[in-house]
Amino acid sequence: MPATKVNQSKAFRMLFFLEFWERFGYYGLQAVLASFFVKSLGMSDAESFVVFGAFSAMVYGYVSIGGYIGDKVLGTQRTILLGTVTLTIGYVLMAFAHSNKMAVFYSLAIIACGNGIFKANPASLLSKLYENDAQRLDSAFTMYYMSVNIGSFISTILVPIIGGSYGLSAGFAICAIGLIIAVFNFVCFRHLVKGLDSPAGNEPLSIPKLLITIAGIIIMVIASAWMLTHLLVAHWLLGIIGAVVFFIFFKLIFESKGVQRGKMIVALVLILEAIAFFTLYQQMPTSLNFFAIKNVDRNVLGLHIADPQIFQALNPFWIMIASPILAWLYNHFGDRGTDLSMPAKFTLGMLLCAISFFVVAISGRFADSHGLVSAWWLIISYLFQSLGELLISGLGLSMISKLVPPNVLGFLMGAWFLTSSIAAVLGGWVAQFTSVPSNIVDPLETLPVYTHVFMNIGICTSVLTVIMFVTIPWLKHRIDAKE
Repeated sequence: MPATKVNQSKAFRMLFFLEFWERFGYYGLQAVLASFFVKSLGMSDAESFVVFGAFSAMVYGYVSIGGYIGDKVLGTQRTILLGTVTLTIGYVLMAFAHSNKMAVFYSLAIIACGNGIFKANPASLLSKLYENDAQRLDSAFTMYYMSVNIGSFISTILVPIIGGSYGLSAGFAICAIGLIIAVFNFVCFRHLVKGLDSPAGNEPLSIPKLLITIAGIIIMVIASAWMLTHLLVAHWLLGIIGAVVFFIFFKLIFESKGVQRGKMIVALVLILEAIAFFTLYQQMPTSLNFFAIKNVDRNVLGLHIADPQIFQALNPFWIMIASPILAWLYNHFGDRGTDLSMPAKFTLGMLLCAISFFVVAISGRFADSHGLVSAWWLIISYLFQSLGELLISGLGLSMISKLVPPNVLGFLMGAWFLTSSIAAVLGGWVAQFTSVPSNIVDPLETLPVYTHVFMNIGICTSVLTVIMFVTIPWLKHRIDAKE
């Protein structure tokens, strides 16, 4: 039975706040993690970027596993609860890890595994909630994506401020509180999504399956902590996981027929395009964050920004403003049949990302005599990148739910998140080009390093945008094909 409009609205709000608190914790951690590696664990800039990339790769690389558990083993709702509890444990331990490197790595390993279990399943539940209301799907996912950014906006301001005043352990404790609230939210309001689940979730809970899953999580945590100290192995494992997932994807394509095969091919192409976007996205907590720390004037409109890491809050700030506007535009033009196609939205998003990097690259020409650029360049850059993010990342889950069969929805949503995992490693490697020796602190010396790399990123992204533009008619034809 499809949910009534009233139940649909209440269920959406529950999922909205579930995602809000989970992302509150994650982005609070992400905002300070790379600099935490440098300041508390004694890493160089380059090493911190690579370790950050490896952690991010695990965070998203494990999502396919969580999607499979939700689809085939425990059910969507039980997997959500298991993931939030695991995440809560990880954040609590992170608050007590301090500068103990192995304690930090084990805490991050638990967070990565918990995120992998959790991440695909709320979105899968949301797609089931709107499966009989396709016209509202883009709008629902855009507003759902807004919850990510409200949580991110608050935590990327709060955690650096609290961490700067009382120590990062206090900042990480704030992240843990967010996850405790997420668990409470889901337990108390889970009845609003009663009946919406995968086939496995509609069966009685199997205790042996639950125990096997928990044992698997423990093994994953131990292996993940070890891999954070052996990054080459982590990269090889990611490559193997990626190869297996995409092999299964290709297998599903060849097993499908006619129109469905064409739509699956479109989904694959858009996923590959998204890898390039997420590589750019990974520059925000790494190279762009360090650029803000070293080369951006902290005074804005007469206000002094105490911690330049707070500039990362510009990303969710712009998305919070733009999300409802884009949601309205999707509904407005969708009702008239004049909305842009999904490939066109992806292409426009990539163009905006290219512009964002050209903006910070050009900013170097207007630096003051001390090598500092106005914060407005970063503010404008984040605006373009955030709009691009809404058009690509914000609609990615909607794209998957529209183009793939329901019986593999959780798995292929996991494949979508795998793009972030692959891009996390690529993003870490790209960020390394901006790394400078620890003894170089003069902004006049660091500025040309950053602006040169940002200009090259903008040029490469522009070339990709042209290629994507050429493929729009071919992809649109397959999306619009009828049985």
